[in-house]
Amino acid sequence: MSTPDTSPVALVTGGSSGIGESTARALLVQGFTVYAVARRVDRMAALASEGVHTFAMDVTDDASMVAGIDRIVGEQGRIDVLVNNAGYGSYGAVEDVPIEEARRQFEVNVFGLARLVQLVTPHMRAQKSGRIINISSIGGKFYEPFGAWYHATKFAVEGFSDSLRMELRPFGIKVVLIEPGPILTEWNEIARDSLLERSGDGAYAAHARKAHAVLTRFDEPSRASTPEEVADKIVKAALAKRPAARYPVGKGARMITTSRDLLPDRVFDEVVSRTFGTR
Repeated sequence: MSTPDTSPVALVTGGSSGIGESTARALLVQGFTVYAVARRVDRMAALASEGVHTFAMDVTDDASMVAGIDRIVGEQGRIDVLVNNAGYGSYGAVEDVPIEEARRQFEVNVFGLARLVQLVTPHMRAQKSGRIINISSIGGKFYEPFGAWYHATKFAVEGFSDSLRMELRPFGIKVVLIEPGPILTEWNEIARDSLLERSGDGAYAAHARKAHAVLTRFDEPSRASTPEEVADKIVKAALAKRPAARYPVGKGARMITTSRDLLPDRVFDEVVSRTFGTR
């Protein structure tokens, strides 16, 4: 992806914790020149001390994204890998989630991702090479009660990436989806706390509290995987000569995505309803 005399250059968004932090570190070990970005630079101090370039970027702020890509290309002359990892889950009954919060999830999880794709594509096209790795989720293949807005964003990332893969293939740019299952990061705590905040009282309270308990169990090490496992899969996608279109990763991820493909909607609805106590 780069000339023999230079290291390949990677940009990782959401680099301040979890999957993003682990990915930045894993790519650095593989010889990449790595840029990790997030809103809070102070949380990337450890990465900076290890040799990762860090600076602030807000994927809901166009000027911030434009300046960030300009900086990387100005300093390195190229960009070889974009890891679109920034994202979050905000849960609650559709009736209870303010539409402004729904829009914000799309701004972060979909439109920020898409805007960075727009910004890096001309550089990759000029190089006749590049790799765009979009972090989706098994949540882009199935569904849960109280996660409608989050799942909608990940379904969107799946469809966006599949179309993008076809568009960019003639220019030597490969597009890959990573589909993590439950991962031991702060994501789950944020998602389940937002569920109780919005739907812990009122018409949905009983079912919301059952769903909160289910999400809490997914933080158990026996049910969840580590951010490092996802980072290893991202590195594989970055280095493979012919990467797969999508990589499920983590405990139960492939089983869940496969069962969704095979089971009729009515059967899958029953499985999810029993799991979350919404029958």
